[in-house]
Amino acid sequence: MKEHLLGLDGWSGEEILEVLDHARTFRKVLDRDVKKLPTLKGITVANLFFENSTRTRMSFELAEKRLSADIINFSASTSSLKKGESLRDTVDNIWSMKVDMVVIRHVAVGSSHFIARRCKAVVINAGDGSHEHPTQALLDLYTIRERFESFEGLKVCLVGDALHSRVIRSNVLGLKALGAKITLCAPLTLLPFGVEQWGIDVTCDIEEAIAGANVVNVMRLQLERQTAGYIPSLREYSTYWGIHKGLIDLMDKDHIIMHPGPMNRGVEITQEVADSADSVILPQVTNGVAVRMAVLYLLSPRIGETQ
Repeated sequence: MKEHLLGLDGWSGEEILEVLDHARTFRKVLDRDVKKLPTLKGITVANLFFENSTRTRMSFELAEKRLSADIINFSASTSSLKKGESLRDTVDNIWSMKVDMVVIRHVAVGSSHFIARRCKAVVINAGDGSHEHPTQALLDLYTIRERFESFEGLKVCLVGDALHSRVIRSNVLGLKALGAKITLCAPLTLLPFGVEQWGIDVTCDIEEAIAGANVVNVMRLQLERQTAGYIPSLREYSTYWGIHKGLIDLMDKDHIIMHPGPMNRGVEITQEVADSADSVILPQVTNGVAVRMAVLYLLSPRIGETQ
């Protein structure tokens, strides 16, 4: 197991499966009457969220509480950052409080790497700019594994705003490590520079991308990250790249529909598809707590000392 979780770049299939195996155990705990474990009792975790978040933040907090960790919650909107304090000084001050683990979300690419170099705490990346979001990818992989026995040869289609999506980048790394066949579909203007070097199939044709797929993971159109007019209109995006019932009929008979949330219903996915029996969007949220429990457990300094 790695010292930190800064991204899935460099993670082997075996390391990813170790996290998923532990997540399976913790997932069973979430269905018990008593959901709390003493596993991280005495461990202090600082949640540093410099960017707005609902699902990821709540999921990490709940995972930490389920493992009995002590928690420090940091919000940029109410911090000394408003007074001009730098990220470096914020991190140095938090490290001086002798925290054991840091969960960070930040708009700057590489912010988690910067913190890992600044302090001796275990660092978990909860999303850095448009770079990576490793725990989201891990919970996506866990959700896929619940339905399919193996990733080898599994056809996975990633659809959406690939230019700005950190989720897509982490998903590609994880899926490739596990042997899945990946197709990325997006408007030409929302494909990142150098995507042809990712070693996956890339197309702008949604019907071509989705045909025969076992998994379609729909990504949110990230309007808040777009500084230019990448698409003519939301209506056009929905018409050419939105996931609707007609497209689902092109998939393999054994299939699931995913979305990391929050959804723009009627834009990247229709309400009919999002709420269908094929959708595993809500199970993804539940699985996120179990996966983050597994990550916290495996990276905990206490666990590391015994390995």
